[in-house]
Amino acid sequence: MSDYYKPNRKPDWNYGGNKWRLSRSKIDLFTECARCFYVDNKLGVARPPGFPFNLNSAVDALLKKEFDIHRVAKNAHPIMKQYGVDAVPFEHPSMNIWRENFKGITHRHEPTGFTVSGAVDDIWVNPKGELIVVDYKSTSKDEKIEVLDKDWHDGYKRQMEVYQWLLRQNGFKVADQGYFVYANAGRDKKAFDGVLEFDVTLVPHKGNAGWVEGTLLDIKRCLDDEKIPNPADDCDYCRYREATGRVLMTQHQKNAPPTPSKKRTRTSSDADTLFS
Repeated sequence: MSDYYKPNRKPDWNYGGNKWRLSRSKIDLFTECARCFYVDNKLGVARPPGFPFNLNSAVDALLKKEFDIHRVAKNAHPIMKQYGVDAVPFEHPSMNIWRENFKGITHRHEPTGFTVSGAVDDIWVNPKGELIVVDYKSTSKDEKIEVLDKDWHDGYKRQMEVYQWLLRQNGFKVADQGYFVYANAGRDKKAFDGVLEFDVTLVPHKGNAGWVEGTLLDIKRCLDDEKIPNPADDCDYCRYREATGRVLMTQHQKNAPPTPSKKRTRTSSDADTLFS
């Protein structure tokens, strides 16, 4: 078995266990497919994860270092000036915890009893004292990235809105307007020469976290129900499991040895019938 993927987690990390928490990514999983979410969080078998994109992680780490320079200096990063954003990187004693995976910003949601968490990439603050949620993204596309208008971008937007909701639950004043710092590696150079050149753009998103509260209540009902939810219509993981289950069952039935016929003991009534 791969060391990277361990399908069965210990019960204390499942729903009801003392280490379980509802992360931002788990909320997004629920919106994608309630069945996959249920199998993961209640039954303890997670989807196989994709391998980490180390280049993306490197870009994230370098952007954090770059913005931290301006955080310490209490001045605006050049991209803020370029796009006319009146803000500076937000400085707070918990900033490093908020950005750390498996820790992040947390809130105890009383109606459900969930501890909800999410690790943010960055936070800026404007002159009104409003916090601005910022997320770093990196890719390599031919076109300049200035809007998030693809279907799969909805997950990015929900991600930002969960962070906005978490900060508000912690008592902060949060702007609806957030930003994606998008680093796009160019492919139009004559040679690689050991260098990737990125076009960095600032993509705005006006968040609306009004869906979060209702979704948490839906998640609570899902986890407390013993009935397994239906799969999402477009969930490839569920389609794979179902298709695999069918062919394996068919193959198992083909390979199973024939069931031996049971010898029937003759009774007096059988004899009476036979010779009547």
